[in-house]
Amino acid sequence: MDRKGFMLSLAGLGVGYSLSATSLVPESKRSKRIGIIGLDTTHAIAFTKAINEAVAGSTYSNFRVTTAFPYGSRTIPLSIDRIPKFTQEIQKYGVKMVESIAQLIREVDYVMLETNDGNLHLEQALTVIRARKPLFIDKPIANSYADALQIMETAKAYQCPVFSTSSLRYIGGLADMDKSKVRGADIYTPATTEPSHKDLFWYGIHGVEMLFALMGKDCLSVQTINGADADVYVGSWADGRVATLRGIRKGKDDFGGTVFLSDEIFTLGKFVGYAPLLDRILSFFETGISPVDAEETLAIASFIDAAYASKLQGGVSIKLVQR
Repeated sequence: MDRKGFMLSLAGLGVGYSLSATSLVPESKRSKRIGIIGLDTTHAIAFTKAINEAVAGSTYSNFRVTTAFPYGSRTIPLSIDRIPKFTQEIQKYGVKMVESIAQLIREVDYVMLETNDGNLHLEQALTVIRARKPLFIDKPIANSYADALQIMETAKAYQCPVFSTSSLRYIGGLADMDKSKVRGADIYTPATTEPSHKDLFWYGIHGVEMLFALMGKDCLSVQTINGADADVYVGSWADGRVATLRGIRKGKDDFGGTVFLSDEIFTLGKFVGYAPLLDRILSFFETGISPVDAEETLAIASFIDAAYASKLQGGVSIKLVQR
């Protein structure tokens, strides 16, 4: 599945859209203002449409995306091409453009950091965290474990709620599974790369999120087997369990996998759209409680760093940072 194929089907959001003017929630009734940083990802448009066109009484009707800072990467070609288009598109939903993150955080209650470039996330996130605005950071949290750790430690110091994940954590069958029964997993994911990012911090992070959602945070080491069309990552967990991730770069790709449980072998379902993630983001904004433990998010970043180091060192097993 390519990026175009991964775009949200609006019908799949399940928020009861209606274009009738009488059914839409008036802006004056929406008390919870959301700001978006980065208009170089389809998520920014999909989330905004779902929230700002929500009908009265729906899950999203008390929120409104009011403000956006469009940048976003100024160096990645994909981002450069998207920003002008998405800036124009998001304004159709009544979103105001601002010239800085500092201005944005003065005008909103919550922030979605949607910038596609993980290299920018540390600087952008710290500005929000120091203002103590609850922050959702779309994948990847950063482009290194060191940056991810600084984000989380600063959030703890400022007592600012932070949540980061991929929507693939909520692929069919995964969220409701009894994780205590998981003995192992073989996961596959599209894993195109971007020169500015360590391999799995780009598109392959979706598969890493799935893997850790199933196996938990206590991964000890990873070994990368580098191939012409795909890489295979073999992770070892503290309790002796083993799981694999296949990152597909060429040929037919998709998201999915097989989960080995104590009482059955389960095949994961299909990607079901962004609604499950957006539900959790808005609940997080209201409660300040992240549905994903910060230590698990850091373990994911450590896994990606170690997997990249293993590739560079010819496939040797690399230990993850243990905290």
